[in-house]
Amino acid sequence: MIVFLAVIGVLGVSASGPIMAATAAPALAIAFWRNALGALVMGAPAALRNPGAFTRLTRSEIKWTAFASVALALHFACFITALQLTSVAAATALVCLQAGWIALFNLFRGIAVAPRVLAGLGAALAGVVVITGFDLALSREALTGDLLAVAGGALAGLYTIAGGKARATMSTGTYTSLCYGACSILLLIMCVAFGQPLVSFEPAAWAGILAATVVAQLLGHSVFNHLLAVISPLVVSMIILLEIPGAAILAAVFLGEQLPAGTYGGLALILAGLTVVVAGQGRRTRSRVLPPAPPALGGDVGD
Repeated sequence: MIVFLAVIGVLGVSASGPIMAATAAPALAIAFWRNALGALVMGAPAALRNPGAFTRLTRSEIKWTAFASVALALHFACFITALQLTSVAAATALVCLQAGWIALFNLFRGIAVAPRVLAGLGAALAGVVVITGFDLALSREALTGDLLAVAGGALAGLYTIAGGKARATMSTGTYTSLCYGACSILLLIMCVAFGQPLVSFEPAAWAGILAATVVAQLLGHSVFNHLLAVISPLVVSMIILLEIPGAAILAAVFLGEQLPAGTYGGLALILAGLTVVVAGQGRRTRSRVLPPAPPALGGDVGD
């Protein structure tokens, strides 16, 4: 059963990039509907099970949930826009630098980072240089998409750190519904500010938005959050890295995406580097009690 769920999770997160790239709707609108629908799906059962949890929030819980919501809204804005400017494979690999960003943020916070983790970060950074170099040769638009994906990865790292702080005392259902609800409100404001429509899309666009919500929000990352309860976070983190080659393969098959050979070399460097980073961080934390893991990007499965 665990292997089956892992396969479903990998397929879900891998398919999210190609689905959103193929959806003919503005990036902010896609992000808004994905989070709004996710908040409804997660919030309704959480409110029925424990309605008092939403009225007993501490100042710290409100602060970290608000911080996570802002980071998540900006992450989605950057990542989905990147998918419309650069290749799905490049955008997915660059946003998956989240693990590397978390290691860097920990370093800035004075938390010791193992030499092997730094070596992994160096390899991942080399992969970024390779990908952006080839995309610069293709077009400035592709390079802009790459930079937005890198920013999206950094914001995902901030979201994860803030979520970990909030989830130390909050249930998963309460945190997820509040975070995605606040995120959708922020995205709604951004849609109005930038004049992006929220309705009047073609049926195919609505189908894409619904598919992104179900596949990524409910079948992808939600499965990984369930697996966090039965297998180690290190193993889950390693499995999630399969999103990088998975997205590249799906984009090639279903979108006909063809990349320069050097770009695939960059993808391999990022994947190898992040594998070393995740493994190195897991070795440091293996002997310690881990705090409750925050919901991964896209969704969760309740309390």
